[in-house]
Amino acid sequence: MNTRSYRTLIPGTRDKSLSNFDEKVQSHPQKKLTSGRHRCGKGRNNSGIITIRHRGGGHKRLYRQIDFRRNEKNILGKIVTIESDPNRSAYICLVHYRNGKKTYILHPRGIMIGDTIISGARAPISMGNALPLTNIPLGTTIHNVEVQVGKGGQLARAAGAVAELIAKEGRLTTLRLPSGEVRLISENCSATIGQVGNVKWKNRTLSKAGSKRWLGKRPEVRGIVMNAADHPHGGGEGRAPIGRKKPLTPWGYSALGRKSRKRNKYSDVSILRRRK
Repeated sequence: MNTRSYRTLIPGTRDKSLSNFDEKVQSHPQKKLTSGRHRCGKGRNNSGIITIRHRGGGHKRLYRQIDFRRNEKNILGKIVTIESDPNRSAYICLVHYRNGKKTYILHPRGIMIGDTIISGARAPISMGNALPLTNIPLGTTIHNVEVQVGKGGQLARAAGAVAELIAKEGRLTTLRLPSGEVRLISENCSATIGQVGNVKWKNRTLSKAGSKRWLGKRPEVRGIVMNAADHPHGGGEGRAPIGRKKPLTPWGYSALGRKSRKRNKYSDVSILRRRK
């Protein structure tokens, strides 16, 4: 996927760069594979209190029902379209199976329209095929990895994400995740061969504030320009330093390097090396 840069014809195209959509086909989503999506307005809880800041607004979206489980086992499927999904950074593929069913899957990098895929324990080691980890050779790059058997892929699903199978021992396999974390996964969990497409998604430049608002993201304000009652960095006369040894969050916690993961979490025993 290449990136298309815009000339400064209007203020909205200044420094703007987006995907040139060379892999994507313009297509309306399948009506039976979409559903309405309830979005909590402005990041508030059931009491109306803002629990997540800088959220709200945004364009209305239809949710595409993605087959993370790859339920159609040992049935050949043909890639019909490659579409963009407003709910995720990766592209999605519409697959027509020989038994007549249609599903959406994440678009593996390199898959083109007309290619065939299959899922199952005896599926070949080929791009886009899904099979259990126990049948995947060491060193293979994978994505859409299950954590619990039969629950569907939960790891390595973002655009350009890729995990690597590095070891097998007993009933467990060792994976290196995109974050750098090394953890144990059951050998019966399934994964999809290859890397998620739309690799250069992070290279886009939105160029104007309105583009962020369309995505449902509200403006952020630096703590140093707030009042002392609103942020630990606030207050003072004129352009003043933060007055602290290190940056803090609005609630007084350390903003840089503080570990936010819960202690004694149930999955701690599965993690061999923490993420970077």
